Amino acid sequence: MHRIWAIVERDLRRFRRSPTLIIVSMILPLVQLVVLGYAFGGKVKHLQIGVVDQDHGVPAVKLKEMFQAVAANAATFDTIAYSDVASAIADLRNGRINGVVNIPPDFSRKVLAGANPRVALIEDNTDQFSSSAMEGTLTQLLVPYNQTRLPPRLSPAAKLSVVEIYPYVPYIQYLLPGTIALAIFVSAMIGGGIIYIDDKARGLHEGYLVTPIRKFELIVGFNFAGAAKAIIAGVVLMTCGSLIAGIPDPFNLLRMFRMLLLVIVTALALISMMFLLMVRVSDPLVPRAIFGVLNTVLFFPSGAVYPTQAFPTWMKVITVIDPFTYAVHGFKELLLKNTGLAAIVPDLAYLTAFTVLTMVAATMLFRRTL
Repeated sequence: MHRIWAIVERDLRRFRRSPTLIIVSMILPLVQLVVLGYAFGGKVKHLQIGVVDQDHGVPAVKLKEMFQAVAANAATFDTIAYSDVASAIADLRNGRINGVVNIPPDFSRKVLAGANPRVALIEDNTDQFSSSAMEGTLTQLLVPYNQTRLPPRLSPAAKLSVVEIYPYVPYIQYLLPGTIALAIFVSAMIGGGIIYIDDKARGLHEGYLVTPIRKFELIVGFNFAGAAKAIIAGVVLMTCGSLIAGIPDPFNLLRMFRMLLLVIVTALALISMMFLLMVRVSDPLVPRAIFGVLNTVLFFPSGAVYPTQAFPTWMKVITVIDPFTYAVHGFKELLLKNTGLAAIVPDLAYLTAFTVLTMVAATMLFRRTL
């Protein structure tokens, strides 16, 4: 243990003297959490919709009043009056507005006659999020508009009642588990990849090779040193990220203990994986070149950004073996549901087994020669 601790202490001293690495591994994931959380998590509001009323009848006026009510309350869209369809479509094509609602000349007559009246929504379908928001809002608006009489007190139609067992989860909270795992991965990439390869490029690792330290002790020492840095990054994201994302009761001691346990196991799994990938690499450009690829291959298939159930079969294979998947799932259970250890036992078991296998493989591949 004295020899292993010597390796850990030496690596941590280097880490302390490199404030840039501390900023990269801790602060940048927080920035990503805030930017992505608020960029993708909000509801679409204040879309600009042009309204062309070619009818001017009472039913058309009633419909436009309902448009104004939506603009004043939900604020999903704001309406702009146009006198003709051509000018409205021209502004739509030029990007000045997001959609056009055209009320045809015979709208009121068909409403009063019950002859299947229609309203046209002309939308810019290059932006699927905005067009879906417009379609959904206008479809919901037409439901009360079409009610010509009071509904009966008791309806024979079956209806769905939705019961949510957890409070509303904003997207920034949904993104937090993946951000914690990403912060640990960045530290693992630096501690288990870039620094080790730089040592080899500078010849510093030759000092290890002339000592009586065994291969397994070297691997354990490097992994523990890298895991210590990754744990620090994970703890910072765990606490600061919970405050930023608005996690309820962020300093619950039991949950923090469970989170810390998962952070430690995740850090060991990712650092051992990175050391396995870099154990035979000598070119210092290799880890920098594959960093973005590894980030994409490991982070996005894990379910950190989008549910894994929507993935094709070949991507689900990556999901099953990806350690990110189990880390993200565990952090979601603890952060969003505040569950106990029983809910994350499979995640802890997989990450522990993954750590053991990768450390054994790295030990077998490690060479004590130049």
